[in-house]
Amino acid sequence: MNSSPARPPRRTTDPGTLLARLLLDPTRTERVTHVEHVPARTARHGQWPLWADPLLVDRLRLGGVELPWEHQVQAAELVRAGSSVILATGTASGKSLAYLLPVLTALLADDRAGALYLSPTKALAGDQLRAVRALNLVSVRAATFDGDTPREERDWVRRHGRLILTNPDMLSRAILPRHADWASFLRGLKYVVIDESHTYRGVFGSHVGLVLRRLRRICARYGADPVFVLASATASEPELSASRLTGLPVVPVTDDASPRGATEFALWEPPLMPDYGSGQGAGENGAPVRRSATAETGDLLADLVVEGARTIAFVRSRRGAESVALSARRALAEAAPELGGRVAAYRGGYLPEERRELERRLQSGDLIGIAATNALELGLDVSGLDAVVLTGWPGTVASVWQQAGRAGRAGQGALAVFVARDDPLDTYLVHHPEALFGRPLESTVLDPANPYVLGPHLACAAAELPLTDADLPLFGNEEQVRLLLGDLVRRGLLRARPKGWFWTSPERPDVDIRGTGGTPVRLVEGATGRLLGTVDAASSHSQAHDGAVYLHQGESWLVDRLDLEASVALVHAEEPDYTTSARDITDISVVETLRTRSFDGVTLHFGTVDVTHQVVSFLRKRIGSGEVLGEEPLDLPPRQLRTRAVWYTVELELLEEAGIEWADVPGAAHAAEHAAIGLLPLFATCDRWDIGGVSTALHPDTGTCTVFVYDGHPGGAGFAERGYERGEPWLRATREAIAACECPAGCPSCIQSPKCGNGNEPLDKRRAVALLDVVLASGLAQVATG
Repeated sequence: MNSSPARPPRRTTDPGTLLARLLLDPTRTERVTHVEHVPARTARHGQWPLWADPLLVDRLRLGGVELPWEHQVQAAELVRAGSSVILATGTASGKSLAYLLPVLTALLADDRAGALYLSPTKALAGDQLRAVRALNLVSVRAATFDGDTPREERDWVRRHGRLILTNPDMLSRAILPRHADWASFLRGLKYVVIDESHTYRGVFGSHVGLVLRRLRRICARYGADPVFVLASATASEPELSASRLTGLPVVPVTDDASPRGATEFALWEPPLMPDYGSGQGAGENGAPVRRSATAETGDLLADLVVEGARTIAFVRSRRGAESVALSARRALAEAAPELGGRVAAYRGGYLPEERRELERRLQSGDLIGIAATNALELGLDVSGLDAVVLTGWPGTVASVWQQAGRAGRAGQGALAVFVARDDPLDTYLVHHPEALFGRPLESTVLDPANPYVLGPHLACAAAELPLTDADLPLFGNEEQVRLLLGDLVRRGLLRARPKGWFWTSPERPDVDIRGTGGTPVRLVEGATGRLLGTVDAASSHSQAHDGAVYLHQGESWLVDRLDLEASVALVHAEEPDYTTSARDITDISVVETLRTRSFDGVTLHFGTVDVTHQVVSFLRKRIGSGEVLGEEPLDLPPRQLRTRAVWYTVELELLEEAGIEWADVPGAAHAAEHAAIGLLPLFATCDRWDIGGVSTALHPDTGTCTVFVYDGHPGGAGFAERGYERGEPWLRATREAIAACECPAGCPSCIQSPKCGNGNEPLDKRRAVALLDVVLASGLAQVATG
């Protein structure tokens, strides 16, 4: 590669002009369903607090920060006064300064004071360490403590570190169990910073919440009561999520006073395949399909590179990122061959120096276009980008804005394009822009009271220090905690004594805070014995069964044999012209109804359910067309799951009055279930793969038509509960997503599901809308949100 490549002709990167150039092809105009002009925002500056250390202020000024912004001062003042705070503002709004100002001032004023910084990724902690060290405050002694820290350095960090940057995993496994070795640091701990706190959601977030409660308990033993400072993307009611995470009252700071360039944000829906009428553009069950979002993104990336606009295209999978980059390079080979080498894919597993090189090439202009997985969403230190293309829903509204905010970070204007995948949620968003551009709908969901999560952490806490009656309220409902402790005693893990509960084993307990339960299944190359990776136990039946095509790091592998007893799947490399899709049978029974709201023949429930799930066969589908090539039976045992669910029931008389005959109820309920699963991530910070569903025309536990949506994790993850709390807007969005889709009878954009174990049969689009109309007209709209 030429070390000093010729730059492309630098055309205007005004976002409006860029979008107009993308739409010069008249066939593209109808693909844009909405353009939102996000106006520029002028900075509102505050003054440096009088208590701020003068040396720190001087160093910040030397680094280019002449004055702080108002929200930074507001958060810093609250933290300084002893309040736990969550700062929930946009990308590039300077959240780091807001917590570093009080933290570093305290460390400079008291050489016994300490602070702990927690981040979800090592890369982000590394970026923060470089930022702190750039201030050249020698007495702060900042250091990382993670899995990459050499053994000889760990002792130094333990003895001398004052600002320690780590992650929840290391806190749980290496610091809290050895708290006596950290006594000096813990005794002086003043602040705990939790960066990117919105990423702590679901089961992982529940685990982290309990790790933080264990930390607070150990700190109290050493006489410390640290203030918690959380930095988050924008979200609905961030203080409630922060309080649930930490177990403390938390004050929100949400008024963003940072400057922002104007952004043109386009919502883009790929067209239906032109050969649909001939059947060649049809997918499963003859349904119409749209041109893939990755193909559209590849074209857009190439066009933006030709315009000289530095662009990142975010793609959910590594294979998708490679496909987008390859597609863009092919397009450039015809239109501008000299630019093909200036487009790259970001692959997972980069070393830190490779990541820095990527940033350097982007900053210098050597690299103009990059297709990246969401791994670049956190901690990428790149400014001056002109455009961002988002290939499908990234998981949360916060992630949409976090990714879009990568462009225009130097204050200039930016273009963002959201390209919808063939998916109900993506389809809903491009036709309901208010869901993206209105007030935040979603809340960061977690449930530290989940007994399957809480129980192991109680064991860890008892091993750290014997649990006493006074400790129990820290971990939640005292009655529930006592029941779990009793269970641990019966299993011989704890011993109950008059002074508390004691850990019985000489070995420390361990809990995988990122795990989902069960022994992971190892993917092993049969010919060499090489370990390729793992898949969690709950997913192994559907993803690693005999004959499954498994994608790992962009490569295709065929499963020869799944050995459940040994938790091993033997595989060999192969590139078949088909994919595989498991078919299953799922039964659900109601264990306990915890909350109920009803009105005029429709009832919304939340409670505990038992799910029995058995994979019985798999389909082989031709890549591209989705044509079913065959079905193969499987002999796998059923799996049991006790979890939480939200479900609604509809009296059959109401359905008959709406023109839904008995024979049509299964297809209507099944379609409504699929779409509801697809739309719940808009309201709860989950992925559709985190949840499941069952629908039936006549359920034995309810005696009527019932649609269930359940958490796919033992004990629940909080997603179903959020669905119950937001029942009316969730089901209304579900109804509108189905009704707005232009397909005649159902497609992947509305009611078909890629994870359906019944082959997307039966499905009835028109009657699903009618069923949801009955639910929404019942008066549940007022009851479910009241």
